[in-house]
Amino acid sequence: MSTESAQAPASTAEAPWPVRTVARKIGDWIHRLGTVWVEGQVTQVSSRPNTQTAFLTLRDPSADVSMSVTCPNWLIREMEPPLREGASVVVHAKPSYFFGRGTISLRADQIRAVGIGELLARIERLKKLLTAEGLFSAQRKRPIPFLPKGVGLITGRASAAERDVLANAQGRWPHVRIKVLNTAVQGSQAVPQVMRALRIFDADPEIDVIVIARGGGSVEDLLPFSDEALCRAVSAAGTPVVSAIGHEPDTPLLDYVADLRCSTPTDAGKRIVPDLREETERVRQMRDRGRRALHGWVDTQARLLNQIRSRPSLADPLGPIQRRQDDVDVHRERARRAMLTLLAKDQAELASSRARLTALGPAATLARGYAVVQFVDAEGNLQVLRSVSEVEAGAQLRVRVGDGAIKAVAEGEQE
Repeated sequence: MSTESAQAPASTAEAPWPVRTVARKIGDWIHRLGTVWVEGQVTQVSSRPNTQTAFLTLRDPSADVSMSVTCPNWLIREMEPPLREGASVVVHAKPSYFFGRGTISLRADQIRAVGIGELLARIERLKKLLTAEGLFSAQRKRPIPFLPKGVGLITGRASAAERDVLANAQGRWPHVRIKVLNTAVQGSQAVPQVMRALRIFDADPEIDVIVIARGGGSVEDLLPFSDEALCRAVSAAGTPVVSAIGHEPDTPLLDYVADLRCSTPTDAGKRIVPDLREETERVRQMRDRGRRALHGWVDTQARLLNQIRSRPSLADPLGPIQRRQDDVDVHRERARRAMLTLLAKDQAELASSRARLTALGPAATLARGYAVVQFVDAEGNLQVLRSVSEVEAGAQLRVRVGDGAIKAVAEGEQE
């Protein structure tokens, strides 16, 4: 069969393979895998007394993946302790492909229950791994809101843990809003259901804190709360998470990764909301302290005002002001006289300087009959004519006299 399948030509749209050929090829690949050791969690056991074959469903505890397992019925009956749903097992099996139905299952010849010691060792290894990654670091933990506007509670249906959290939280703060999502808290469905509820609450803007609560139980019962996928989901959540699993000695890994670890569900109900009576009493005490402090401050200020009022300076409050006003008037008069004297002196000096400038300036000389002759040099600038050699006949001249200027033309040098 395998030789024929290997030699079959590649399929095309014009020459497709029939279903039997595809099924044979798939079966060939699966049968080549041989026997494997598989670990998982038993979610269903069907072992009837009068049958030769028992049927199991083996599920991956960290993912929504499961496979069917068949084994001899005596293998189930001889297991001690008896195999039950939710148990973790290791199976030695060979994958089988059923040609007629196109399904895959595992044919087991050995089933070993995972003991408590092995479970604890695995949890310890996972704890070291998550610690090395920093998931348990105190710096990652977020503070729990003092008074959350909404609390999301993930717990078992009609469980004592649910009653403890609700009763204690509502007893401390009657108006607290608590939304409850009931999930499986043990067995194979616990992890995916708790993670689904966690995502729902984390996306709800009205939820400020999430509580995951469960009562006490055995190591196997609390095993879902040490699941790696759940721990990483809690670490990645944007809403603070409170862990309230089991009793005081119970410490699943969820306690380490959560933002707040409570010893019991009762303790969680007390720590997620403040106590109304305690807060009312605290407000009353602070109000009394504020009143006493205010009265003390007012009394101190009143005594200080009385002391200030009794000082001699307040007997005649306008007298010092009048004396200062007289001083200001005297100084203002002195300043006025000094300023007038300075201005008169400066005006006399200014008149004297103006007279000297007038006498020395060219305007006075021009007024006496003299003139200033200017010519245009090669660069186009006016220059004072100082020698007849500086201009030639026909040069344009500018003659400035006392009351203005006239233009002239040089005709030549005169003997």
